[in-house]
Amino acid sequence: MRVEQLYTGCLSEAAYFIESNGEAAIIDPLRETKPYTELAEKNGAMIKYILETHFHADFVSGHIDLAKKTGGTIVFGPTAIPSFDAHIAEDGEELKLGNVIIKVLHTPGHTMESSTYLLIDENGKDHSLFTGDTLFIGDVGRPDLAVKNNLSQEDLAGYLYDSLQNKIIPLADDVIVYPGHGAGSACGKNMSSETVSTLGIQKKLNYALRPDLNKEQFIKEVTDGLVEPPQYFPKDVGMNKNGYASIDEVIASGTRPFTAEEFLIVWDSTNALVLDTRSKDIFPKAFIPGSVFIGIEDKFAPWAGALIHDMQQPILIIADEGREEEVVIRLARVGYDNTLGYLKGGVTAWKNAGNEIDKIEEITAAHLEELYNLNPNSFHILDVRKESEFNAQHLVAAVNFPLDFINKNMSSMNKSSKYYVHCAGGYRSLIASSILKSRGFHKVVNIIGGFKALSETSIAKTSYTAPKTML
Repeated sequence: MRVEQLYTGCLSEAAYFIESNGEAAIIDPLRETKPYTELAEKNGAMIKYILETHFHADFVSGHIDLAKKTGGTIVFGPTAIPSFDAHIAEDGEELKLGNVIIKVLHTPGHTMESSTYLLIDENGKDHSLFTGDTLFIGDVGRPDLAVKNNLSQEDLAGYLYDSLQNKIIPLADDVIVYPGHGAGSACGKNMSSETVSTLGIQKKLNYALRPDLNKEQFIKEVTDGLVEPPQYFPKDVGMNKNGYASIDEVIASGTRPFTAEEFLIVWDSTNALVLDTRSKDIFPKAFIPGSVFIGIEDKFAPWAGALIHDMQQPILIIADEGREEEVVIRLARVGYDNTLGYLKGGVTAWKNAGNEIDKIEEITAAHLEELYNLNPNSFHILDVRKESEFNAQHLVAAVNFPLDFINKNMSSMNKSSKYYVHCAGGYRSLIASSILKSRGFHKVVNIIGGFKALSETSIAKTSYTAPKTML
């Protein structure tokens, strides 16, 4: 028996490969199929099952394409109603895989179809539990993503409590816990950076599994402090439930190379978004006017999902040479399939063709300190971190302007004012600055090094007052 975790840091997502005696199961695969087919081939195995723990909100799973390419059976837990062929397992149903058994445990709460998969080894011993978004390391799945009809988040939290108490806690302490996500995912509130644990450790350390926690207390703790989920979450649920375009077709379209002249023609004719994915150190020095920066090196896909509201938005790509396909795949992972191609030769080719370029002004924290001390009353400092980060510690002079909701809050800004923008380290603030530039706010200045650098200046102060909202 072999178990392998395939962890993707950009999405904080874990897929799993289980193999026994030439048969394999894939749990919660990402959109691209190649990693899984290659792993099966390497192990001399046939993919028999593609197990889905639920209809995912934060990424588009590769279950449909993988089933078409391998003949594997897609499996969901009870109550799931997909729009494609799949086996809807019964609670407690056992799936034979080589010399091992995978037992389906229906664990509603995160969503109503949520299920976990218990791996029983060759000796009949409970070996590991693949918990999806039901149980994380240090946390549990948020219960507000599947609110509909007569179900509230409190109702779902109640189901989750029962699932944990009746299906998971009774299992042995030495059962290995393999969750669907780690720290950084928006599917929970306070996940650990660890991506594997044991049930015994979780019973001791996970707040949601405390033996003294009754149902009413559990519901209160699990629902407290939930923030609005990213706007693309329900759209990805729909794709996972109803189907999507072949990943091969998406890649073929998105990796078409365009000359600068062709790129401009396509841009004009499609009203595409020009997405620049280069490094945050390179982008501000020279970029195509009107383009938006989301760097490939960081949480690229989640930020694309949070900020690009139209899933059908045509997208043209600026990327480092050799990374064009990576950009297309990572966009497709969160449901953005309408990539049209990329600019061959990048910004250099654009300039060589005689086209204009733009820049974003950047200053160091030390320079900002000098300017601020000269005339503190004339400053507009935008802190684009999350509200929770802002409330923990911020510059008293700053206004909280979370990047997550920049499209909603932009109407409060004045195009004639100058804005100094920062986040924690400089990535999110450059995204925000590029969006503002593309919308006609040309007096934006990105602060290099973000709050980390600003905290070492004389203008840094700690404040726990309610965040400012007026600009």
